[in-house]
Amino acid sequence: MGKIANKQMICEVLMEAAKTDKSIVALCSDSRGSGSFTPFADTYPEQFVETGIAEQNLVSISAGLAKCGKKAYAVSPACFLSTRSYEQCKVDVAYSNTNVKLIGISGGVSYGALGMSHHSAQDIAAMSAIPNMRVYLPSDHLQTKELMKALLKDEKPAYIRTGRNAVDPIYEEGNVPFEMDKATVVTKGEDVLIVACGEMVKPAKDAAELLKAEGITATVLDMYCVKPLDKEAIVREAVNVKAVVTVEEHAPFGGLGSMVAQVVGSECPKKVVNMSLPDAPVITGTSQEVFDYYKLNVEGIAEKVKEIL
Repeated sequence: MGKIANKQMICEVLMEAAKTDKSIVALCSDSRGSGSFTPFADTYPEQFVETGIAEQNLVSISAGLAKCGKKAYAVSPACFLSTRSYEQCKVDVAYSNTNVKLIGISGGVSYGALGMSHHSAQDIAAMSAIPNMRVYLPSDHLQTKELMKALLKDEKPAYIRTGRNAVDPIYEEGNVPFEMDKATVVTKGEDVLIVACGEMVKPAKDAAELLKAEGITATVLDMYCVKPLDKEAIVREAVNVKAVVTVEEHAPFGGLGSMVAQVVGSECPKKVVNMSLPDAPVITGTSQEVFDYYKLNVEGIAEKVKEIL
């Protein structure tokens, strides 16, 4: 199977489940098109709610439906869902422990040229800071499928951030190593540990292959479960390497890098270097142009590893 956007896979999983589970309700804030949820709205109009451009209402209505026994999936651009609706996410969803899954679409710098107002470079930190809120950044559509199937089975709040575009698959159809809230070892090495999440896992994996050709071996951890963070996997893989590198489509503070550094610092102290977006409005351009500019790409990751070692 070729490229499929993670958001499209979310819709496909929910549409399949909605055939027999009429408690599933999808809600959008004028985002059914950009969120790939038009097929759901057309197929199950009685299980779909359009709130319009009103993200706070989106989250509160979702929480209300969840309290009435529904399984609510709120779909909205990550940049707005994680900021304009922050209080509702904190109080109506997490504090009230409602069965709402917050789907943050077009996360990170997916909106490209629309600039800082449409980038979500703070959402990992913000959502992870909320008690009761889980945070997931699946790396490809195959992992997204497994994650969504697992989330359908529980009744706890969660925030799932996906990018806007289709991404190259990391795993193989029918062979997706997945355990809920456990990081996946993508490659195994002895020199450096690279911990990545979301769209950064693919360049991390490719960087490991590039480094291998130069005699440097890297373990790559796909940390799709940013919260709860798989601390055991971090310590297990970090203890025998020379250094740890984290890679994320996020600001340098409070995200994956900060979390990994806390774990390594307390459990197996060694050098941790965080590769991230800068603490500044990022340049405008496509996602790949932004990644290339800040060296969040295959060559940049490989270069950083060699520099550290």
